[in-house]
Amino acid sequence: MPVNDDVFAALANPARREVLGILLDGPRAAGEIADSFDMRRPSLSEHLRVLREAGLVREERQGRNRVYSLEAGPLQEVADWLTPYERYWRGKLANLRDLLDEEEF
Repeated sequence: MPVNDDVFAALANPARREVLGILLDGPRAAGEIADSFDMRRPSLSEHLRVLREAGLVREERQGRNRVYSLEAGPLQEVADWLTPYERYWRGKLANLRDLLDEEEF
């Protein structure tokens, strides 16, 4: 199954990747996430919106707070898509290792 382009677009931004890293430790309120960044709240809200629309985070209202959780399913799709390329590079590195092992220094 092809990976949704929105997922790649969301992952292209370092701030959004950092948000996902923060959410690895569990759900966080938007304000708590914002405290980890040196940016205005509207900018962070935009990043959270992009992540939510890509299916990478889930938003839940708890009273006046919005709490965000990691949705890792799309990340598994990315990992599955990258697997053939990983095998390719491992093969290339193994060939290089074999070549270097044959050389006499």
